[in-house]
Amino acid sequence: MHVGQIIRKFRKEKNMTLLELSQKSGVALATLSRVENGKMTGTLESHIKICEALDVSLPEFYKDLSAKRTVEVTNKEIKPSVFIHNKKMSSEMLAANAINKKMMPMLVKISDGGSTSIEETRSGVEKFVYVLDGKIAAFIGEETFNLTKGDTLYFTVSGPHYFKNIGAGEGRIIIVTSPPA
Repeated sequence: MHVGQIIRKFRKEKNMTLLELSQKSGVALATLSRVENGKMTGTLESHIKICEALDVSLPEFYKDLSAKRTVEVTNKEIKPSVFIHNKKMSSEMLAANAINKKMMPMLVKISDGGSTSIEETRSGVEKFVYVLDGKIAAFIGEETFNLTKGDTLYFTVSGPHYFKNIGAGEGRIIIVTSPPA
């Protein structure tokens, strides 16, 4: 149950209208409406005022609160979104609908001598890279980092960056971007 559902449940048990709860708690009617409809959660301070108005203890109020849990399994039968960027590079989304999530995991395959396009995302975007196979050069701003199988790289994106396969054979890397860019 989310906070709004809990408030509504206790309010209905007390035969109280939203307006009455607003007047008794001092929490704005519009705020209460948004909370009950799941548009916002409110603050701890507002929860305390609401509990006092409903004559409910805070532990009792929170006992049925559950965090929204998301679990998605993608198995090999589900065809991932694959993007062919050029003859030497492709990327595969590793989670469905990743653009609406807090992170975007991708498998990037780069043929020998190939590279990704130069990216420049907004400030505050973070990337984690894990090298599955090959020798990969990561060009981040003016710096170059040479990576091999098992190496990782974590950086905050604030300028241009790209990856190049500097080894023989295909290079494969997992890139996780947060938030999706």
